[in-house]
Amino acid sequence: MHFLLIEDDQRSANFIIRCLKESGHVVDHATNGERGLQMAIGEKYDALIVDRMLPGIDGLTIVRAVRATNNSVPVVFLTTMARIDDRVEGLEAGGDDYLVKPFAHTELLARLNAITRRAPASQVKTVFRVADLKMDLIKREVTRANRTIELQPQEFRLLEYLLRNEGRVVTKTMLLEKVWGFRFDPQTSVVETHISRLRAKVDRDFSRELIHTIRGAGYCIRHVEETGQNLEL
Repeated sequence: MHFLLIEDDQRSANFIIRCLKESGHVVDHATNGERGLQMAIGEKYDALIVDRMLPGIDGLTIVRAVRATNNSVPVVFLTTMARIDDRVEGLEAGGDDYLVKPFAHTELLARLNAITRRAPASQVKTVFRVADLKMDLIKREVTRANRTIELQPQEFRLLEYLLRNEGRVVTKTMLLEKVWGFRFDPQTSVVETHISRLRAKVDRDFSRELIHTIRGAGYCIRHVEETGQNLEL
């Protein structure tokens, strides 16, 4: 699944990002309330993980603003504020759950699983399809033409991100940040290497390629009809 974490404490953020990625999820991270609100409103997520005490715009205000746009994305509040009144305030602001720091990563995962199961089916997308390629996030299964494709965890996350952006070009920088968690380009060929491995599994034994290189721009997963069109510009 694709989560947005809004947390200004880098140590807490690193802990949460690591445990979610190790469980196969994609995590975006905002370090302040203003940026977090922009991302929450501007992109689609399976759930938001929001610290209450943030620089700029606080967590309660973020969630109230998100709800004002009729966005029903599930929200877990993170906080050191453990009083009953604080919990009630968070839930009344539009939160779905409330987790007091410190907490175990297993508890966070359990709570996220619970609130995403309760979310409307239209809100949480767990199956992606492009042509005869299918990815099921719940079953952790990828098939093409009903043939099972075995992927390593990082390959699975890479394919998931491409599928979430079907038809759109994603750059190397975007992949480094969203899939590997790098905030800078480490000047390695990690993206190219994993794209090559993914193509070998997803495209090599099939008549039509789905993963395309857009030269000078990035990569795109898309079903192209046989009209002579070439995405490798």
